[in-house]
This record gives sequence, structure tokens and C-alpha cells, in this order.
Amino acid sequence: MEHVVIIGNGISGVTAARHIRKLSDQKITIISAESKYFFSRTALMYVFMGHMKFEHIQPYEAYFWKKNRLDLVQDFVEKIDVNQKKVYLAGQAPIAYSKLIIATGSKPNKFGWPGQDLDGVQGLYSKQDLELIEENAKNAKTAVLIGGGLIGVELAEMLITRGIKVIFLVRENKFWGGVLPAQEAALIGRHIEKHHVDLRYQEELEEIIGDENGRVKEIRTKKGEIIPCEIVGLTAGVSPNINMVAASDVETARGIMVNEFLETSVPDVYAIGDCAQFHTSINGRKNIEQVWYTGRIMGETVAQTICGNRLAYNPGPWFNSAKFFDIEYQTYGWVFAQLKEGEEEFYWEHEKGEIAMHLVWDKNTHEFKGINSFGIRLRHDLFDKWLNEKASIQTVMSLLKSANFDPEFYKLYEKEIITQFNTVTSFEISLKPRLWWQKLMTS
Repeated sequence: MEHVVIIGNGISGVTAARHIRKLSDQKITIISAESKYFFSRTALMYVFMGHMKFEHIQPYEAYFWKKNRLDLVQDFVEKIDVNQKKVYLAGQAPIAYSKLIIATGSKPNKFGWPGQDLDGVQGLYSKQDLELIEENAKNAKTAVLIGGGLIGVELAEMLITRGIKVIFLVRENKFWGGVLPAQEAALIGRHIEKHHVDLRYQEELEEIIGDENGRVKEIRTKKGEIIPCEIVGLTAGVSPNINMVAASDVETARGIMVNEFLETSVPDVYAIGDCAQFHTSINGRKNIEQVWYTGRIMGETVAQTICGNRLAYNPGPWFNSAKFFDIEYQTYGWVFAQLKEGEEEFYWEHEKGEIAMHLVWDKNTHEFKGINSFGIRLRHDLFDKWLNEKASIQTVMSLLKSANFDPEFYKLYEKEIITQFNTVTSFEISLKPRLWWQKLMTS
């Protein structure tokens, strides 16, 4: 019997295991040092804030694994021998495999800062990080977060619920400036400050300074400022977790190199999720995609290949979503921080400054390229359809109300959005409902 070994029990590894089981009777073993059972990593913050218990973020009951004949091993992988086809563990005998899937995820970035390994310095990624922040927060009064991104916002929100002062150092002159256009970056920056975060732009960490017990007591910025603190959050992004393949023949760069079939340079070894790096870009996407839903798609895809239906990874048009405190953010297609040559844009922001929409299209063909939405929920299926079909900006704007996914008691803003769109562009979009489209959507 074939034996599929999966290293990592995050969304990628567990999805691969589930789909391999649906398609075959192969023996499946999942190895993880982090936790025995799969949990929703994106919900860790809600456990800390008391909204949920840890068992609530485990999607499957304990009996699920035995029922589906999925063997779980909680241990640390020390190395992989691809010639002998064995995985070596820290606490037990090696495990032989027929096929190996590496789904080891990411780890918080460290950039060699002095003091980065002191007690009280941590990231927010793993179950162990959750346990550590619980301990670090007990007597903390001030936390300094390094790097402006989604994980930093989550950690800031968590710490504020415990009454801890948060100072957020951002290297750029605006928040998440490498991703968000200037208008949206300013909107989110204001919103973060509204929630009592001390947001400091163009500030960088120089050194983390510890006390006589090896615990952080303050940090020094590159401008020479000393900031006393009990917690330092390293939230300047994550990197692929690939240490276990360092001594093997598996080709790596930042991540484990794979082709469109998620195959590595070694036969019968695959990599999926955050740790995988594509040789060539797929659909214009980044070569490393550290996003929950792409990990799930990779798991589904590699399962097909392992079960005899060799399938290329095809995630479709780019989309993502997040939450900045209480502002929901969605993006579909491409809205870059800087407008590309040959593109046109339209930006609308509500007078209260916490609801906005930003659309981009091709200047010559009028093909819709992407949208950012803040505080207005949009229907994924429609934007996926429009991007796949290369719909025009006129089509998108005329059907904008149909794409609103907010509950019926929410206030709608499409009328004023389209009115402003007609005012500042050369288009003329009708405000009348498209009855034929409404009938199509309800049929």
C-alpha cells in the first residue's frame, strides 16, 4: 500500500489529506510539532480576546481523524532523506513514505536585530505564539510592534483588549504602503489611530534591549529614541518554514521550489501552502502565496495528482479579505499601490472616512482590472466572473448594486458612488436597476 506522509497540519496539509482520502485508500500520516489537531490559524486572535475557546477553532471533532483513517503524529521533523524516502523525527523512529507532501507553512521574519531572541519578543503565527502572548501579556503595560501589516493589526487589537498600550513602528510613510494605494493607506492609518494605537511612520527598530534576566525592557529606534516596553511584536511579515529540507536535494530559494503541479525537484516530493515557491508566476500572482484560501486550493490540487489525475494549480483571479479592527477589507483582481501605465482609476470615500471603494480599469479597452472595498461587502462569485470574462468597467459599475453582499438592513451607497463616478469620469452609468440582471440572479 502506498504511504503518503504530510508534514504540517495547517489548512494545506489537512485539505490534501482529506481529498486524498476521498479519492483513495492510501495510508496517510500527518506530522506536526505544533498541535495534534488542525485548527483555524486566522482565529487565534479571537481566542486571546475571549470570543472563543481554542476547541472552538478546531473544525473537526477528535473522532474525525480515526473515522477517516488519518494517522496523526505530534513530533518535530529534524530532516528528510529523499534517497531513502524517510522522515526523521526528534522523538521517535523515522517514518518511511511513498510520497511526501511538505506543508510546513511560515515563520515570523527576523532581520538579525540585536535582542530579537529575548523573552517577551515574539511573533503571532502558531499555537505556541498564542500561549506565549498569554504569558507575556500578564504584567505588560506597553508593547512595541515592528512592521505594518495584517498580523500587526491583529496583534494590536488583541493587546488593546487587555489594556496594554501599543506603539506601532512602520518603516514606510503610510500604513501597508507596499500594498494599499495612498488613499486607502491613509484611511486605515486613521482608523488604527482612532483605536488608540500610537502609529509612528518612518520609524525603524535598531535594537531590542534586555534586563539582567534576559527579558525585554526597552527598544531603541534608528532615530535613537528609547521606548520602554514589556512586549515586542515582530510583525514584519513571514517567511517560508523550510529548515527541515536544508540538507536534502530538494531545491529551495526563499521557499521550496515547485512547478505548476506542485512538484519539487525530487520525484514523489511535493510542497504546498506558505512554504511553496513557484518557478514562474501563475495568473500574475506572487511566486509565494501566503494566503489561507490558496493553501486550501493547493491541497485539493496536489491530492488529485497524487491519486493519478495530474492537475495543474489554478487559483483563478486574485482575491483577498481582512479586517482592520472593525473595517472589513476585500480586494478582487489587481489594485496596486501605484497605478500602472495604461490604467485608469476611480476612488470614492464616504464623508465619515471609513467606507471606500477603489476601481481600476484599462484606459484603452475599458477592461475591469480590480477593486478594493472598505466597509462594503462584495459578492465573490460576481467579481470572479467579471474578472474571468474580462468585463468592462461599464458593466461592473452598472451592476454594482447586484454585487453588494451586505444584509438588507445595511445602508447602501451605490447611488452616490455611481453619481460621483459619472461626474469625474467620461462614462455615463444609469442609476436605474437592470431588471434583466435581477431576474437572472434570482432564477
